[in-house]
Amino acid sequence: MIAARFSPEDLRHPIVQAPLAGGPSTAALAAAVSKAGGLGFLAAGYKDPAAVAEEIAAVRAATAEPFGVNLFAPPAEAATPTVVARYAAIVQAEAERHGADAGTPRHDDDRWSEKLALLLERRPAVVSFTFGLPDAATVGALQRAGCAVWVTVTTPKEARAAAALGVDALAVQGVEAGGHRGGFDDGAPGDIGLLALLQLVAAAVELPLVAAGGVMTGAGVAAALAAGAGAVQLGSAFMLTPEAGTSAPHRAALAAPGDTALTRAFSGRAARGIVNRFLREHSADAPRAYPEVHHLTAPLRAAARARGDAEVLNLWAGQAHELARSEPAAELVRRLADEARAALRAAAAQVGA
Repeated sequence: MIAARFSPEDLRHPIVQAPLAGGPSTAALAAAVSKAGGLGFLAAGYKDPAAVAEEIAAVRAATAEPFGVNLFAPPAEAATPTVVARYAAIVQAEAERHGADAGTPRHDDDRWSEKLALLLERRPAVVSFTFGLPDAATVGALQRAGCAVWVTVTTPKEARAAAALGVDALAVQGVEAGGHRGGFDDGAPGDIGLLALLQLVAAAVELPLVAAGGVMTGAGVAAALAAGAGAVQLGSAFMLTPEAGTSAPHRAALAAPGDTALTRAFSGRAARGIVNRFLREHSADAPRAYPEVHHLTAPLRAAARARGDAEVLNLWAGQAHELARSEPAAELVRRLADEARAALRAAAAQVGA
C-alpha cells in the first residue's frame, strides 16, 4: 500500500518556512522548523546539486520530521543580447565604483535535470516549484516516488493550470511577499493581494492552499487560515532567526522600518525588496532578463555583502518586514501558532461563536 503524500493539514502547527533561496536558506533552519512542528524548506535554487544533497543529508541527520525542497522551474527563452548588453554596461560602471567587476550574463536552467534526479532519489516529503509549472511527467514521477508536489501561483489562472496537472497543493503568493514573484509569466506577474487571491483561488480549484505574502504575526496566520488556507508560508519572519544564513547588512535592514518595491534590477525577474540606492537608481533600466541579470550582478552583490554595504544588496523582504523578531526558529513556530489560536478564538467570540 502506498502511503499518502504529505499535505498541509498534516502539520502540527500550520507554519511553513519559505525556501529563502540566495543565502538565508540553511539545513539548520529547515530542521529547526520541522522539529518544532512546522514544515521546513531547503532552497535548491542557485546551488550546486552536491550542496543540495549535503543539505538534505544534514536535515535528515537532525530530524526525522518531514521537510521540503524547492526548485526553480526552467526559465523562458533567453533575453535579447543587445538588451542585456545595455544593462551590462550600467552594472559594470556600478561595479567599478566599488572596485569589482560585473559578472558574465548567461542563460541557464540552474541544473534542472540534475536537481530533479537528486530529488527523485532522495525523496523529500514535499517538492515545490517556483517560476512555473513542471510537466506532467515530472509531477507523476515525483508523486510515484512519494513526494507531494506543490506549485507557487500568483493568479487564479495559474492555479487552474496547476490543478489540471494534478499537483497536491498550491502556494498562493500575494503581491505583498518578499523576494521573487513566483508566478509563471514574469512579463505579467500577478499583482493581487493575498487575502483577495486566497478567496479567488479557493473558488477556482479544490486543492489545499498554503498562503504566502506579508504574514509576520500569529494574527496574520489566523487571517489566512480563516480565508481558506490550510497553512501559511512565511519568509521574512524567519530571516532574523539565528539558524538563517541572512547576511549582517540584510538583517539590519529587515529589522528597521523601510519601504519595499518590486524591481528587476538585481536578477532580471520581478522581486520585492527594501528600497535602497541600487534599487532606486537602476530599476527603470533593468530588463526582463532572468537569469542573465542575476549572473551579471552576482559579483557586485557578493562584494557588497562582504563589506556590509546594504545600498548595493538585494534586500528581499515582504511589506511587513519590520515586524520580524530575532528569536530561534522553533520558538518562532510555536509563538506564531499560539498567537494564531488566540486570534481565532478572539475572532470567534466577536461573531458570537
